Amino acid sequence: MSFTHWIARLRSSTLPAYQLIPELIANDLQMGRIAPRERLPPLRELASQLDLNYTTVVRGFAEARERGLIVSRPGLGSFVRGSFIGLPLRAGTGAEMTMNLPPELADHPAFQQAQEQAARSMAQANFQDLMRYQDFGGATRDRYQAAQWMAQWVPEAVPERLLVAPGIHSVLLALTSLLVKPGQSLCVEPLVYPGIKAIAAQLGTRLHPLSMDGQGLIPESFEAACKSTPVGALYLCPNLHNPTTATLPIRRREQLADIALRHSVPIIEDDAYGMLPIAAPPPLIEFAPELTYYISGLSKWLGAGVRTAHVLTPTTATHQRLAGALRATTVMASPMINHVVSDWFEQGTGVEVLAAIREECQWRSQTIRTRLASHGVRTQPNGFHAWLPLQAREDGHCVASDMADQLRSLGVAAVAGSTFSTDRNPPEGLRICMGGSLTRDDCGRALQAVVDALEHCQAGKTTT
Repeated sequence: MSFTHWIARLRSSTLPAYQLIPELIANDLQMGRIAPRERLPPLRELASQLDLNYTTVVRGFAEARERGLIVSRPGLGSFVRGSFIGLPLRAGTGAEMTMNLPPELADHPAFQQAQEQAARSMAQANFQDLMRYQDFGGATRDRYQAAQWMAQWVPEAVPERLLVAPGIHSVLLALTSLLVKPGQSLCVEPLVYPGIKAIAAQLGTRLHPLSMDGQGLIPESFEAACKSTPVGALYLCPNLHNPTTATLPIRRREQLADIALRHSVPIIEDDAYGMLPIAAPPPLIEFAPELTYYISGLSKWLGAGVRTAHVLTPTTATHQRLAGALRATTVMASPMINHVVSDWFEQGTGVEVLAAIREECQWRSQTIRTRLASHGVRTQPNGFHAWLPLQAREDGHCVASDMADQLRSLGVAAVAGSTFSTDRNPPEGLRICMGGSLTRDDCGRALQAVVDALEHCQAGKTTT
């Protein structure tokens, strides 16, 4: 790549060369001479092209980084950043680059309907009622509407055993503290939702990693754990597993339920993604209803800002105990949010939004498979995230953590396998999210960035 067209500007400008370099990069980006994610020449090569001192070019690139025009990675070189992916950081944080977010369909009629319905709900509500404390678990109407909604996946769902909580994470915190006693372990998959790792660390709870393969958790490893160590509970994500996308086959669900029943081990069934598939095997709560806490929420099909989750407890007695644990840790879910969500369910808006999300996820999943099929990518038909295994090289290339950092700097929501690992033996792999504010065009550019990074790593190239 030649940048000799910069020479005339550098010679004629009154600005120092290091101050002008960012302007030249920005101008080339605007004019289309360089493109977002494009690799820039090595610093010494560019200094030679421009007949500049190496230190001057180093200072120029430092200025360009400060302005957000480029990003540099040790051993990988410098890349044009730009705004090609379209994932601006919100509220000064990088949460969108590490969290698994469903697609945002702001212009879709179903989402416009949801927004309008939310406005009407608040306008018609008794505002002061929603400003007061309420009994934990949601008002009677909230629990009734939630049970009606959940019955699509768990026919036995009833309001008397259901609690409305401020997000799935809050339920996991309460259940871990309630079920896992001192000296006991929480059985988990070797790769899990990072939040459960944070909860365990906070509570001092020991995690006992089990084994899994491409289909999900292996029942025999759970049986072995129950026989060899005090187990307080089993936690798992059976549908569109985060991060591997695996969906547990029905036979394994039956086996896990049978083991839990024989050893009297409660099951925490985190079905955060269970609403997305058109069809899925029956939940574990159907096979072990007297031991299973079934959890679902709205974060993975509507939006993370709707901090509403629903948990169905095994019995009325466990319902009361969990209500007490949740009250102690979170006080209550927001009555305002609960009111809006209940209206969405009652008016059918939830059904319309979910259908729209499923359709969009189907397109995104198919696009991921098409673009990354040769790299062994794993997806599910109605998911918005993918698991990308990496072949670690002896020369240190294709290290998942380095590639995740590089891709996030380019606007791709990539997270390394080590973030999810519970067994201190993380696989070299990435979870790639194609949700959030990415448009379909953005998805294409993001996936091309992934392809470019893979090809670069596999070629073992270095840039200095």
